Amino acid sequence: MKRLKMLFLICTLMAASLSGLCQRAGIAERIVIDAGHGGHDLGAPGALVDEKELTLAIALRTGNAVNKLMPEVEVIYTRTSDVFVPLHQRAALANNSNADLFISIHCNSGPSPTTFGSESYVMGIHKTQENFEVAKKENAALLTEKNYTENYEGFNPDYDEDYIMLHLLQNNNLEQSISLASMVQQQMRATAHMYDRGVMQAGFMVLYLTTMPGVLIETGFVSNPAEEKFLIDTLNQQNIASAIARAVMDYRHSLLPAPQMVAPADTITLPKEETHK
Repeated sequence: MKRLKMLFLICTLMAASLSGLCQRAGIAERIVIDAGHGGHDLGAPGALVDEKELTLAIALRTGNAVNKLMPEVEVIYTRTSDVFVPLHQRAALANNSNADLFISIHCNSGPSPTTFGSESYVMGIHKTQENFEVAKKENAALLTEKNYTENYEGFNPDYDEDYIMLHLLQNNNLEQSISLASMVQQQMRATAHMYDRGVMQAGFMVLYLTTMPGVLIETGFVSNPAEEKFLIDTLNQQNIASAIARAVMDYRHSLLPAPQMVAPADTITLPKEETHK
């Protein structure tokens, strides 16, 4: 309890002193794409494929789709092969690269084999037990890291109260993150033809550690046999990648200043000259 109070106080002080410094004002020119899990961290196991394989395939396709739509945008990957990258290193890569956006790609799983659809998460306090379970599942990867207690200040992904402090430093980016996540879900409906489960908040460590707007996308449920087959199909993977890339493009456009409307010269009414008697 003392540890939690101390960490909460530290985070509160840092949030007050660093307010506004972590929020980037410019248009997204450098994007980090994070393929969840990897190496010994399999992620959610499906009947045909592990989550780590799908996230890497979709992440690489997403980077290519971004490059085609927006050649001026630099894409950085946290991994490009089947390797394990600790969560804090993924975040450090984004922070040290001065990235403008962080996009973490995952696949979901649940107790029911009939649950399906895509959902996007931003950093925040989970308001339902279901969101808590998703966050615990994704954060569990840190338990496999060496010295994880030191790397994450004793954070325990199984303790609900440990998540209270995680969202404080991300508050500066929350509005932009929600905007991006909403655009992702809109494109997942229109481009990837997936059921939209909505935008949610939960305490994801990899989002907490980054200092730019970010979103964690659960692209579909490998626990649903039909959706697992859908996710394995390379055409569907490409459509999901295109959906994410188009959402990034929409997000960048939303940051552009609104054009100033100037009335044509012949419609401008000039003030009348005063007459003196």
